[in-house]
Amino acid sequence: VNCRDERSQHKNKTKAMRILRSRLFDQIQERARSQRDHARRTLIGSGDRSQRIRTYNFPQNRVTDHRIGLTLYNLDQVIQGDLLALTRALINHDRREQLGDS
Repeated sequence: VNCRDERSQHKNKTKAMRILRSRLFDQIQERARSQRDHARRTLIGSGDRSQRIRTYNFPQNRVTDHRIGLTLYNLDQVIQGDLLALTRALINHDRREQLGDS
């Protein structure tokens, strides 16, 4: 930053430091906003049909959870409310992700 507004070197230096501090603060805020926006976009997704969470295939008696790549061949039990295998797999996947992030 170059500042030659005043006759005094000390006043010019003080003003230049204030401008530099302001620019750095703006840059840090912009970077944080960009990271926050990117994180939101990845969480929300685009809403395309290709972004499936789960597929229920009745002819093959199959349930596929596309988020974790799990395929179960007990659709009739899942429809009846037996979600134990599905929830355990989701919990285990979440734990593995949390351990990987730590």
